[in-house]
Amino acid sequence: MKKFYLLLIPVILLILKVQAQNPPPLQLVQTIPLPHVEGRIDHLDVDLKGQRLFIAALGNNTVEILDLQAGKPVHSITGLHEPQGVAFVPEFNKIFVTNGQSGTCDIFDGNSFKPLQSIKSLDDADNIRYDATAQFIYIGYGDGALALVAATSGKYLGDIKLEGHPESFQLEKQGPRIFVNIPSAHHIAIVDREKRTVLTKWLLKNAQANFPMALDETHHRLFIGFRKPPKLTVFDTESGQVVAELNSVGDSDDIFYDPIRRRIYEIGGEGFIDVFEQKDADHYERVTKIPTASGARTGLFVPQFNRLYLAVPHRGNQKAEIRVYEVLG
Repeated sequence: MKKFYLLLIPVILLILKVQAQNPPPLQLVQTIPLPHVEGRIDHLDVDLKGQRLFIAALGNNTVEILDLQAGKPVHSITGLHEPQGVAFVPEFNKIFVTNGQSGTCDIFDGNSFKPLQSIKSLDDADNIRYDATAQFIYIGYGDGALALVAATSGKYLGDIKLEGHPESFQLEKQGPRIFVNIPSAHHIAIVDREKRTVLTKWLLKNAQANFPMALDETHHRLFIGFRKPPKLTVFDTESGQVVAELNSVGDSDDIFYDPIRRRIYEIGGEGFIDVFEQKDADHYERVTKIPTASGARTGLFVPQFNRLYLAVPHRGNQKAEIRVYEVLG
């Protein structure tokens, strides 16, 4: 028996060596409590220069602001109505917050957090994106539209009409297109933001509930998270064809592409973060499934900080918090 154990020692040492050489892609390094936040937490944004994290605490009717250096909350914007999206615009030091219940986009000063103005008549105002080149804010809302707002003045500039309520959407940086998930219409709409019209639609046949989305412009790939059934589907952005499908975490609401490590991080309320490796533009592999928390389905990947921030809601003994993962590898 002793001889048997002696023979095992080199095997164990080899395993430990391999594990040391292949660290997990995400390592939990910090938790930041959100002691007064109740209910569902929606999307996040970041102030890179000020190292602040903005959290749309939908169920709490607040936007929470965290100091990432200090690792603690520093302010809470109250009096909101189901905040679903938040965008910080550093050029003008403004915070844009979309409210689903009141159908408004409220704009706040980035330092004092005082309200500056409110854009109304945006029923179920949801996802929000900032086009830094054009200095436009895009807001998905209603039964089918992207609203355009001037980031400088906060002036509403009109709509791009769609065939259903838009969920996640992504803007090209090297071109004029916007890719828009429209689950109720069972398609992805491709919008020309210069002409403000829909160019084409990619019909979805094998899955439903296409909510999160990420874009890899370099390899012309679009990553879509489906909930029914749970899967990650990869589209060619030039042809609209599906090039890969993989099983994924359930109840996903955020996907991020890491171009440096060629990974996809998919966050799901089922209680996991799926990490996929991009072997090449057409081939992908799930490398790990990291346990998280029930209902933790939104977050933010910030490559400049080498961090992924995960929003965890209060459920029973599970406390509301932001879990901070260092990205390794």
